[in-house]
Order: sequence, then C-alpha cells, then structure tokens
Amino acid sequence: MLSSFICSLFFLTQFRLSFSLSQYCLTKFLCCGSSRNSNHVIKMAMWVFGYGSLIWKAGFNYDDRLVGFIKDYRRVFYQGSTDHRGTPEYPGRTVTLEPAPGEVCWGAAYKISKEEDKETAITYLEVREKQYDKKAYVDFFTDPLATTPAISGVMVYIASPDKKLNPNYLGPASIEDIAKQIVRAEGPSGPNREYLFQLEKALLQIGCKDKHLMDLANEARRILSESEHTAS
Repeated sequence: MLSSFICSLFFLTQFRLSFSLSQYCLTKFLCCGSSRNSNHVIKMAMWVFGYGSLIWKAGFNYDDRLVGFIKDYRRVFYQGSTDHRGTPEYPGRTVTLEPAPGEVCWGAAYKISKEEDKETAITYLEVREKQYDKKAYVDFFTDPLATTPAISGVMVYIASPDKKLNPNYLGPASIEDIAKQIVRAEGPSGPNREYLFQLEKALLQIGCKDKHLMDLANEARRILSESEHTAS
C-alpha cells in the first residue's frame, strides 16, 4: 500500500510539473512568437506580403526582404483603382487575390522588427491599401519543394469581391477589355499601364511568369502600338 501511494504521488508530481512546463511554453509561444531559424525570439517581427506594387516599391522601413509565394491564391486585375491608377470617373485596374486551390502567387515578403517601424508601416499601408477591405494571415514559402512554410502569419491585403464592403471591385472581364481600361486610365500615382508594365518587370526579375499578367501586358502593348500607327 505504501509503495502504491508513493508511486501515485510521484506520478502526480511529474504530471503537474509537465503540465506547468507546457503552460509556460505555450505562453512564451503566444507572447513572443517562434522562428524556424533561431532558438528563441524576444519579440515577434511583423511580415507583410506584397504581390502588386509592393514588390518593387515598399514605401516603409524593413529589415529583410524574401522572394517567395503563397499557396491557393492567384493574382488577378479585378480591383478598381480610383485613388492611385485611376479616378472615380474612369477607374484603373490593380491586382487583388482570389482563391485558387492548387495555384501559387509569387511576390515578396518584408520583415519589420522595430516597434516604431511596425507602427509607421501599418499607418502607411492602411492609407495606401485603403481600397483593399480585407487582411489575411497566410503561410509564406520560399522553396517550391517545401511542405513546411518558411514563415507563418504573414499579413496580406486583399480586395474582396463583396461589393458592399468593396464598392470598387470590378471583377472579371476579357483580356481585351481589361487591357483597354488599363491603357486609358490614369490617376494620382500615374498611368495605369505603368503599373502593369512595372509589375510585369518586377515579377520577371524574380523569375515569375504570370500568364494572366503577361497576356494583359502583351495586349496593352498591342493596343498602344496600334494607337501610335493610327496617330502617325
């Protein structure tokens, strides 16, 4: 009986110790975050994924930039722009993300570590991306063969197709019609076609050939070439 009691007491003590350690580890994880590249992290860095103009123009201070992709999304020129690359009278078109199981969207992820830089970046992005009504937190990969993400919880801005929340959403159209709209539109940030060609260039520089984007860029160049011949 005494030996059974001692064994039970030992088991209970070990269980409580194990449970306390588990609680401690969970608390440290939730408060401080985790990194696959280091043993411990004091404060969690903020990561932002860019799949449009953020690829070539971040606009905020950052500590690191990684090229990579997110899964099960694709980039589409379905968002109307009335504040950057168009006007309310004649909207331009910029990219957003739509769910696409099995597909990937390449871009760049930015690491922001300092608290003051995080606050500045969020304030800046909330203005820059104000027509994007949704924020998602996604897994980011750098290796096409990897099954484990390089970083989890990366923030990305998305313009949803919900017209009540996002009145500037334009949605699908033919390549010809989207390209015509892009060629003609211009806003405070410049011509819409400049955005298209800059994004094409930025993606090619990181080795990404986005068919939807390249088809639009080629059609836009065809329209511009025809306009030049007509003018001459």
